[in-house]
Amino acid sequence: MSSAISIREVGKVFPLKETTFTALGNVDLEVAESEFVAIVGPSGCGKSTLLNIVAGLEHPTTGEAKVGGKPVQGPGPDRGVIFQQFALFPWLTVRKNVEFGLRTAGVPKQERRKKAEHFIELVGLSQFADALPKTLSGGMKQRCAIARAYAVDPQILLMDEPFGALDSLTRVRLQEQLLQTWSRDKRTVMFVTHDVDEAVFLANRVVVMAANPGRIVEIVDVALPYPRTEDVRLGPEFAALRNRVWSAVHHQEGTPS
Repeated sequence: MSSAISIREVGKVFPLKETTFTALGNVDLEVAESEFVAIVGPSGCGKSTLLNIVAGLEHPTTGEAKVGGKPVQGPGPDRGVIFQQFALFPWLTVRKNVEFGLRTAGVPKQERRKKAEHFIELVGLSQFADALPKTLSGGMKQRCAIARAYAVDPQILLMDEPFGALDSLTRVRLQEQLLQTWSRDKRTVMFVTHDVDEAVFLANRVVVMAANPGRIVEIVDVALPYPRTEDVRLGPEFAALRNRVWSAVHHQEGTPS
């Protein structure tokens, strides 16, 4: 299977007032088409920096990131980015937020409304299509952000702690909903999280990173069947994988960030 994302010897150095900070040092990673990869590790290990480089929001100091075989030069419609902060336009309704990328791309009004309504229904917000973000719960806002990312039909979803600010029950529901959608559409997903359970529940592979400099120390294959249900989450195979990933992360926590 060909690589959707190719990261080769990527390093990132940020200038500080009197020195520099090496956020990433020679990171190599291949993500296959339709693969779901989660990235975990302690604070300061460069998880978000790596995702931002793939998104085109940061440029590597050394090395190169490619998407679909082409070097990443900046943001593009082939990549949908979802952050922990919902990043919705507060003055626009759910429908208008979901239509925003389509309108920017010049999609005709009737077509973009049809697409928006499809993805609003997909995330269960049809009753709130005309609501403003301030009237929505945190989970509903994040579902709106996911619908907006899906609406422009990206080949790749880049998700940076998308459920980190939500309560546990809402988080589990959105994890399950994300997997249902991924199983149907088979987009490539790179998912950054601090939550080991979340990473193991969602991903085909879990990438464990360490800090100073940010680097990959282990990649764990998650050979759990899909669909991933609550029974899978409570099973012994899940527990063994979670413990393995947790142990790998825990050994990095003592590293100052």
